[in-house]
Amino acid sequence: MGCFRSGEAPRMHEQPVTVAPRERPAAQRPPGRDAFFDNAKYLAIVLVAVGHAWEPLRDGSRAVSALYLVVYAFHMPAFIVVSGYFSRNFDASPGRLRRLVTGLVVPYVVFETAYTFFTRWTDQVPDRPVSLLDPLYLTWFLVALFVWRLSTPLWMRMRHPVPVALAVAMLATVTPSIGDDLDLQRVLQFLPYFVLGLSLRPEHFLLVRRRAVRLLAGPVFAGALVAAYWVVPRMSAAWLYHRDSAQELGAPAWSGPVMTLVAFGCSLALVGCFLALVPGRRTWFTALGAGTLYGYLLHGFLVQGARFWGWFGPAWVHGPLGVGAVALVAAGVVTALCTPPVRRALRCVVEPEMRWAFRRDAAQPARV
Repeated sequence: MGCFRSGEAPRMHEQPVTVAPRERPAAQRPPGRDAFFDNAKYLAIVLVAVGHAWEPLRDGSRAVSALYLVVYAFHMPAFIVVSGYFSRNFDASPGRLRRLVTGLVVPYVVFETAYTFFTRWTDQVPDRPVSLLDPLYLTWFLVALFVWRLSTPLWMRMRHPVPVALAVAMLATVTPSIGDDLDLQRVLQFLPYFVLGLSLRPEHFLLVRRRAVRLLAGPVFAGALVAAYWVVPRMSAAWLYHRDSAQELGAPAWSGPVMTLVAFGCSLALVGCFLALVPGRRTWFTALGAGTLYGYLLHGFLVQGARFWGWFGPAWVHGPLGVGAVALVAAGVVTALCTPPVRRALRCVVEPEMRWAFRRDAAQPARV
């Protein structure tokens, strides 16, 4: 019992973080949403799309590879930390379990099937099977979030959840027998970021919003880029994907736990700097933060299609101008995919109601 809080109920009802000096009148704000977190989610999903779009440009370019490493070091950790923060209230009640099914399980089945058929064409693999046990491309995150949220009540009762989650992640890196089912390596290796999000409180986000941290963020990112440029020929980017054990990456077993701790420390430093630079006020893209799951799930089709159609083939695309243009196009595309018209058109598969599938007592809406 020493690992759990005895007789202490987890604090689950803090007020949202207020980080902006000026806000719109309450009547003009969506109820229950915080501009800071919507801005963070939108900017994180833009970086996810840019990172995927840069991947084909890495060959032969050390500079692009360095940019890619920096982005990959923190974009998913930032998204996962915020997801964990907003999962603190998950209590396995009927309404929240219903949202877990409609908001994660159904989209997973739909997009896992869709990506399988789409990549049969783009990858020229006509016999690729539809396998709900082996997440394809982007869909691993839906599986991971499903598992993480189900385990939330347990983590909320632990005295020291982040060290325990780190220990689990470290053990996963030396266990190649875990295999590919449900992409459990990623689920376990990214787990500490989610558990950290569960452990955070509003005042922690206020700390990174201080002026001193904002001033420090730029130099830290610049230093990270220089370090990444040095690291590129010396380290595989696969360490940042968190999808393989150390042995599967051709490294000695002891390096798995070490790299887990190093990556966690570096990622958290960059996540803190990223959050420090996120605007706290309402901006033109704040409302798009509510549609980031749409942008995440849909942009992969365009990235896969761009490769198939040869859009990364021209030589100029691999130069500085092309790298910038690719980033702008990726940002523009994922922005469009987060807009209300796209959300309305695809809500039936990304956020279906499915009232017909649940008993009346489980059909009450719940925010998870």
